[in-house]
Amino acid sequence: MATKSGTSGLSQNMRICLDELRTHDHDRFLTLLFAPPLKRPALVALYAFNLEIARVAETVSEPMMGHIRLQWWRETLEGLPRGETRGHAAAVALHEAGAYSPAALAALADARERDLSEDVFEDMGALEAYAEATSSSVMRLAAQAINAEKAEAAGEAIRHAGIAYALTGLLRALPLHASQGRLMLPADILLARNVDPHDVLAGWMNGELRGAIMDVAARARAHLASARAAPYDAAILPALLPASLCDRYLDVMSAPGFDPFKTPVEVPAFRRQLRLIGRSFQRKI
Repeated sequence: MATKSGTSGLSQNMRICLDELRTHDHDRFLTLLFAPPLKRPALVALYAFNLEIARVAETVSEPMMGHIRLQWWRETLEGLPRGETRGHAAAVALHEAGAYSPAALAALADARERDLSEDVFEDMGALEAYAEATSSSVMRLAAQAINAEKAEAAGEAIRHAGIAYALTGLLRALPLHASQGRLMLPADILLARNVDPHDVLAGWMNGELRGAIMDVAARARAHLASARAAPYDAAILPALLPASLCDRYLDVMSAPGFDPFKTPVEVPAFRRQLRLIGRSFQRKI
């Protein structure tokens, strides 16, 4: 990844995974350049696998097909130690990296079963538990791949950073989820703010929904503050860096009159790059 194209020294399957990340998970793609060169293939493989299972609910026509897809991944992961990759680029990349246990990866697939449910999260605690099982777990595996000893000592920072990034991402994806008939905001906040779920699914922005969005955004900011206050070694910072972009996204969503159904929550790539460079230079999330 030393060249301008970002593919130097990577196998063909790793390059395929890198291209997928560049297109569909640009935040994590940008953070790869801040990781030690020898650790980047392992991160590429992990992030590509996470991308695959995170997109299952968005790419299937019915939940059963999603369950089948996740089971396919579990069976594929079981075969990785024997070199059985079923020809999937992400699976081949995971096998080439050899940095993760199949059980740890399967746990990520298990957590993604929740994406296929039409049930609303009961409360913020349930949503945060989901965020920890998905986003925090990915950050933890990435940190372990970079430096297992330092990752072990940074458990709280990783947990909070992952939750902050997941909550921010769920808010950004609210219009997409609504278009698919999915509502990822917790029921207790919807009830407290008197939000009509049908209005959300119909793509109608109003003051009640704005209040609910601000409540979840406040929780994301609180977790981000906790991550920054918790102890962690700068050696594993590349695994945590995606969370450093939360401020920018949350600022966009908190702007007066913002309507997620009309304006995508985007931050220009060069601004995200500058943010990552700055935080990396400061050795902070």
